[in-house]
Amino acid sequence: MALFSIENVRIAGVVSAVPTQIVKNLENDLFSTRDEAEKFISVTGIAEKRHVDNDTCTSDLCIKAANNLLEKLNWQKEDIDVLIMVTQTPDFPVPNTSIIIQDKLGLSKNTICFDVPLGCSGYVYGLSILSNFLQNGQLKKGLLLVGDTLSKQCSPLDKATYPLFGDAGSATALEYSVGGKMDFNLWSDGSGFGDIIVPEGGYRNPFTEESLVLKEDKDGNMRSGINTYMNGTNVFSFGIGTVTQELKKFIEHFQVDKEQVKYFYFHQANRFMNDMIRKKIKLTTEQVPYSLDKYGNTSSATIPMTMTTQDTNLEKTEVVMCGFGVGLSIGIVRMNFDKGIINDLIEY
Repeated sequence: MALFSIENVRIAGVVSAVPTQIVKNLENDLFSTRDEAEKFISVTGIAEKRHVDNDTCTSDLCIKAANNLLEKLNWQKEDIDVLIMVTQTPDFPVPNTSIIIQDKLGLSKNTICFDVPLGCSGYVYGLSILSNFLQNGQLKKGLLLVGDTLSKQCSPLDKATYPLFGDAGSATALEYSVGGKMDFNLWSDGSGFGDIIVPEGGYRNPFTEESLVLKEDKDGNMRSGINTYMNGTNVFSFGIGTVTQELKKFIEHFQVDKEQVKYFYFHQANRFMNDMIRKKIKLTTEQVPYSLDKYGNTSSATIPMTMTTQDTNLEKTEVVMCGFGVGLSIGIVRMNFDKGIINDLIEY
């Protein structure tokens, strides 16, 4: 349990970007019947998601969002001190995508740039890292870019992953601001590293010709060694068990008055699981908004996606964000939007 607070930093704006291609689960050939597809949608809440084309990468979505956000904020590009990119689908294994984006956005060469290869908890981890850079006022402004294009990583013949994941990128602008405050709880358990994994293509299990061969599991799903594997049962147990416990610890430690929190933005993994967490925490349905019905699980982008697709007026609003998943890993943060913020969704 890592509970801490960071002061004098605020979010100034969030813009998310999604591709225009809509993929509907009712039309997915993975489901043998319409009834099977409807049951999947009823449980997960995911009716459709967005997929990029072959030429579009996560960085393209994030650059589109960042340019739009900087224009709306009227921020000068030379004023950006730090740029952090959170993604598991980088442009290249080397170099970091953030440094490529520095050039494409036209930011100063003095900008601090690095990648954070986290998934579902990555938005909250990214907020904690960027806030640490800005909290003493020596650096004033930063961009947090998050997102993934997991449609390229999941096997289209794997019912456990392909119908769940969508593609999205998001840009969040943070600035030094006296009086701002964020409360965090960050948590990690590497014993569950195999529950969500791409098992081959790294240096532990290097890529070979065999890595491309599709293999069938006991449930009839087909995937290769470079596709995403997910143990849904273990991840579900983690969600309703450990995530709920860490949320309760967070609420107790920071003495969070749940009735004063307008929104609890949960990672958009599975509606049934999130509803169980909501009930265990004793939250109302209005306090836990969803974006997964139209955009699916977009990895580290689900929290900003939900912010930008729901209530856009967040002035004088207290919120809690909770990302959880691959790692296994959890990130929880509370903050107040005393001032209004830029909050928008665009298509790429």
